[in-house]
Amino acid sequence: MGFLDALLGRSTPVPPNLDQLFALPAAAVTLQVGTRFHPTGTGAVCFKAAEGGGFAQLREEVDGLLALDGGKYSEQTDTYGFSWLIRRTAPDDLEGLVTDLHTVNSTLVDAGFGPTLLCTVIAFTDGTRPLGLVYLYKRGSWYPFAPAEADRRDNSLELQITSAIENDLRVEKDLTRWFPLYNAPGL
Repeated sequence: MGFLDALLGRSTPVPPNLDQLFALPAAAVTLQVGTRFHPTGTGAVCFKAAEGGGFAQLREEVDGLLALDGGKYSEQTDTYGFSWLIRRTAPDDLEGLVTDLHTVNSTLVDAGFGPTLLCTVIAFTDGTRPLGLVYLYKRGSWYPFAPAEADRRDNSLELQITSAIENDLRVEKDLTRWFPLYNAPGL
């Protein structure tokens, strides 16, 4: 960061730490044993689409890959304009799901679009309730999101999940960063 950046209050964006995604499979075992939540096989990468030719070319490459994968990936745009690249696997293939999501993230970072990454969400369920484990790129931390009903969340379940996984994942300590992701893919 330069002198003018410091003087004007600008900061350099924190680069995403994508390797934190690989800690999830071990945490999932702990989660399943302690709370009976298990993976659904759905995960998604959320990013803000950028303008310009570079991003347009990357979008064409991603669309080409999506056409070749046999329907394992899909894409949707939410009401806030964020793009979700969704990956579905067998529920027991969490390692494969994490690897595929890491590849998507790495592709965006390598193409210079790391600052556009918002989060990755991995869906879990106990058979009746959905749960998302959310990885925040810019914070390098995880948090649980448990939607209860329209625009409501189950805070007590989120705290229970936090206590179950905090030894396996770096959990976000600032609860104001635990953003609700209603209608996120898989939830």
